[in-house]
Amino acid sequence: MIKKILISQPKPISEKSPYFDIAEKYNVEFVFRPFIKVEGLEPKEFRAQKINILDFTAIVFTSRHAIDNFFTLAKQMRITIPEDMKYFCVTETISLYIQKYVQYRKRKVFFGNTGKIDDLLPTMVKHKTEKYLVPMSDVNSGSVAKLLESKKLQHRECVMYRTVSNDFTEQEAKDFDYDMLVFFSPSGIESLTKNFPGFDQGKVAIATFGPATAKAAQDAGLRVDLEAPSKQYPSMTGALQHYLEEHKG
Repeated sequence: MIKKILISQPKPISEKSPYFDIAEKYNVEFVFRPFIKVEGLEPKEFRAQKINILDFTAIVFTSRHAIDNFFTLAKQMRITIPEDMKYFCVTETISLYIQKYVQYRKRKVFFGNTGKIDDLLPTMVKHKTEKYLVPMSDVNSGSVAKLLESKKLQHRECVMYRTVSNDFTEQEAKDFDYDMLVFFSPSGIESLTKNFPGFDQGKVAIATFGPATAKAAQDAGLRVDLEAPSKQYPSMTGALQHYLEEHKG
């Protein structure tokens, strides 16, 4: 029976998160504990890529991590970002996060609705003369570059942050007594095998989000009990609720 579930993501900020409804409905305990964390590059590491931020007129942000690390690096390198710099973000939520660093002006901030770069492309094409810089993680598929190339947009990708294992303390490892583990990236699976070498899954259920995560789990010799998304359950919370309904009692 599933009673204690580890979600390998930070705890939701909103109290309206579906996780809390599920916890109450099925009498389960959720523990939010990321297996991975993001670490910014040092200025010296960034300079090795031979990229001058001021050569670009527009920045493409795909996450809050990208925003944080872009402005942090600029400050560390004493670069003043021009007021007319344009920002293209995959969602409105990400675009609003820019206010943490610069005055938000609608004439220079653009955003998509779906969270996918494809949705942002038509807007970027309207600004074809811009020189786009795309801050990214060290782990990326290269799909963004291909899309921008397909539209013949001037662009350059750069690594500004890396994903590393968020190691467990000795006490955390000792208290590791979950009935289910939920993963959202291959990096999370790597962190599990690093923190718990020879991990014996036994009756512990494993849920994965996305085909790459499921493959990483299977390649690591793990049994995947729940895969999301699916046509019926596009979110992890929806899939999780269905799984708990089927396995209750």
